[in-house]
Amino acid sequence: MPKTIGMIGGLSPESTITYYEHITRGFYESTGDYPDIVIRSVDLTKYTGWFSAGDWERAGKDMAEIFEQMRLIGVDFGLICANTPHRALPYIVSGTSLPILSIIDATADSVIHAGMRNVGLLGTKFTMKEDFYKRGLADRGITAVVPEDGEIDQINRVIYEELVMGIINDESRELVKMIIGWLVDEGAKGIILGCTELPLLIGQMDCPVPIFNTTRIHAEAALKRALD
Repeated sequence: MPKTIGMIGGLSPESTITYYEHITRGFYESTGDYPDIVIRSVDLTKYTGWFSAGDWERAGKDMAEIFEQMRLIGVDFGLICANTPHRALPYIVSGTSLPILSIIDATADSVIHAGMRNVGLLGTKFTMKEDFYKRGLADRGITAVVPEDGEIDQINRVIYEELVMGIINDESRELVKMIIGWLVDEGAKGIILGCTELPLLIGQMDCPVPIFNTTRIHAEAALKRALD
């Protein structure tokens, strides 16, 4: 019997749309029916404030409470439609009995399936500078290289000042392509787009090595679990 999916979205609205569209269309193609999805869209500004203050516990407890509410109305598993909030995952899983589908685990599965062990990681400054994402990959035998601090700040600006608002800038695309080239020169065999908005800007044609679109990877993993 298909499972009910619980999604925390709004982080940002742009990527939440992609999740919903991919899961809904894939489910219909497989079953001829539409999936049961519960979406709680949260305030991106509030969460970004918590992230910037390093208050991951508060963010995690807030998401745990949301997931518990979902569990009580019959949701079978949950996912967060973003990469950065997974920094708070320990606080989330300790505060809810609802199984949570991790974007880091799903991405690691995809990288391993591709036969890679060395990748470049792009995302928000939290994803690139904090250890949680790189550690999650390292636990699976994957080494991730990130840009220098200056480039990290530039990518973070593009994400928060442009992409989360649906702004696509050609100059920003060229900037990210240049940074990808540096990561490839440093030995990256693939590039993880570790921000669910980055695929709005960067596609496979922009990258000389395979890209791992975490939005699609995570949404596909949720679709498969819903159909199991």
